[in-house]
Amino acid sequence: MPKPILLTVDDDTDVLRAIEHDLRSHYGAEYRVLSSDSPEGALDLLKALKVRDDGVALLLADQRMPRMDGVVFLQAARQIYPDAKRALLTAYADTNAAINAINQASLDYFFMKPWDPPTEHLYPQLDDLLDDWQASYRPPFQGIRVLGTRWSPRSYELRDFLARSHVPYQWIDVEYSANDPETKRLLGALGQDASELPIVLFSDGTKLLHGVPSEVVGGGPAGLAAAVYGASEGLHTVMVEKEAPGGQAGMSSRIENYLGFPAGLSGGDLARRAVVQARRFGVEILAPQEAVGVRIEGPYRIIKLADGNEISCHALMVASGVQWRRLEAPGIDRLQGAGVYYGGGATEALSCKGEIIYVVGGANSAGQAAMNFAKYAERVVILVRGDSLSATMSQYLIDQIKATPNIQLWTHASVAEVHGETHLEEISVLCSDTNKVERVPASAMFIFIGALPRTDWLADTIERDERGFILTGPDLLREGQHPKGWSLDRDPFLLETNVPGIFAVGDVRHGSVKRVASGVGEGSVAVQFIHQYLSKV
Repeated sequence: MPKPILLTVDDDTDVLRAIEHDLRSHYGAEYRVLSSDSPEGALDLLKALKVRDDGVALLLADQRMPRMDGVVFLQAARQIYPDAKRALLTAYADTNAAINAINQASLDYFFMKPWDPPTEHLYPQLDDLLDDWQASYRPPFQGIRVLGTRWSPRSYELRDFLARSHVPYQWIDVEYSANDPETKRLLGALGQDASELPIVLFSDGTKLLHGVPSEVVGGGPAGLAAAVYGASEGLHTVMVEKEAPGGQAGMSSRIENYLGFPAGLSGGDLARRAVVQARRFGVEILAPQEAVGVRIEGPYRIIKLADGNEISCHALMVASGVQWRRLEAPGIDRLQGAGVYYGGGATEALSCKGEIIYVVGGANSAGQAAMNFAKYAERVVILVRGDSLSATMSQYLIDQIKATPNIQLWTHASVAEVHGETHLEEISVLCSDTNKVERVPASAMFIFIGALPRTDWLADTIERDERGFILTGPDLLREGQHPKGWSLDRDPFLLETNVPGIFAVGDVRHGSVKRVASGVGEGSVAVQFIHQYLSKV
């Protein structure tokens, strides 16, 4: 935790050095002592400290300075750090000005020059001021801060990425807190940069304007399991993840049927544990990073990344999972990230307090999300095309939903259109049993309507089925014949693709069971096939 700051300002270099020396010798263990030889420079420094969210305990300025005297400086500084104690250094001739400033500039104290000895004429008075300041001081949050607006898609993308990456951050909604004095002071310190939302502020004072987030490929449960088992067995393992480790499972608000966790756990917690485990075994994680192509050069499988770099490996495992299928309805794309979301939207749950939200879909992921949102929202409405949830959702979730009074199930329903200017305000719902469209208010809509694989980047190399899922093992054998281009005298291993040494596990694989446990199992088992492959290379 950075120490609070004592800032002294004086255009006389000798006086500045003297007061700085005395402050540092007596208070250096508890405070940082900074100085400036001009009031203008000191104000710029205070703005930079405000952006860093550093605490300032004391402002000590000389009264007689050119262009801006000490009283005027302290009045300006008060707009940036209103809680800091303010004191003047004065000569005898300036005593009246200092006394007047006690009322005019809310001055806390003034010191006569020279203040020798400081043990009598400086430290006792400052001790009282600083003790008073410490009594009400609350250390600021030390970490990343994100400034933006709730309905900004870029703001949502940043918050979602940080949350899924388990990076602590503070969210400041500049519209919601527009009347908050501290937010106003921070925006004032940012100056013209304040218009470049979203803004990411780092604890070292650097900032990212208009921020966006950007050899196992895929970091869901299957990829994480493969990384852990591969690294634990001595393989040099690199994991490439487009978003944040955890995949779609990492977005799940609650997983209650995973073996060994009778009380359940969140997808984010499962991902966090797996990432810690992977790093402990030496896995190198590249995130956010995206694989955009692969080629074969002799014994090497070479992955091309979105930033133009390449990674070569002897064996490649594809665990890139699936992405949510897009909902086709007017207005959807325009309002995505501004009330319309794909997936769990864990970062939005608290924002939905007292609101009416809709969950589209009837699988377990939709049910888990509905249960999570019901803790905050006034009402959660689940829209499903069928006449019940029994065909698509686990019974334990169905029972929980029935027992939750603020969750409503709307059957035979689909989204026909969404409405809103800057964010979602209403949705039109088509009722298939009556063929009527009903327009209803909605603050947020979360979509869970099935998923498709991310495999276009493999299209020229890896065989896939008609929906893009990767074919492996026995699915590649047609009438007992090896796949085209297969160069080995053995059949492909169970989880191996048509290219020897490239494997596929988890949801991206044709015929996989779309469950976290099966993905973890496939990722673990595939490592044994990789060992067998490498032993023959």
